[in-house]
Amino acid sequence: MVAVVITLAAVYLITRQVVWCWPLSMVGVTLYSIVFFEARLYADMGLQGLYFALAAYGWWAWLHGGEEHSALRVSRASAKTKAVLLVVATIAGLTLGFVLSRFTDASLPYMDSTLTAFSIAAQWMQTRKLLENWLLWLAVDVLYVSMFLYMELYLTAGLYASFLILAVLGYVQWRRSWRLSMTDPEMSPTGKASS
Repeated sequence: MVAVVITLAAVYLITRQVVWCWPLSMVGVTLYSIVFFEARLYADMGLQGLYFALAAYGWWAWLHGGEEHSALRVSRASAKTKAVLLVVATIAGLTLGFVLSRFTDASLPYMDSTLTAFSIAAQWMQTRKLLENWLLWLAVDVLYVSMFLYMELYLTAGLYASFLILAVLGYVQWRRSWRLSMTDPEMSPTGKASS
């Protein structure tokens, strides 16, 4: 329950572009690593460690990752970035799925691994404030809800169903912010005026 509440709060803060989402995320992923270990979803358990590292990076990037070390602002992912992420996540998901299916007692190794790989891609996009991260999260979270229902992790399935709503909210909020940064004459090129 605590992991669910903390994680929901962190994702909500991400949709609002509040930088304190990242330390809160670190607490949530630490708790979820325990949940996934107990459910034998080892790829998702390992994912929490990567999320922790990405949260630390996101905290720094949102404060200093923009032009001339300014605050980062919302932007669009290039076609090259999207293609590279698609290829890397697909290969990583299939490779990890093979390893887990051969050498562990993992539940749903290929589904778990593929969702893990695409979650890492979406999370990295989020740390860079790439708008399309929310669209990828929508696709991933639909599949996660199905997997967690199958695994009888009902609270976690509910959490991921809530993530679907937050992903829509995040997309709308970030798109508004991106459009404002593209059209507002008061917006500096470094993004310092963004909230």
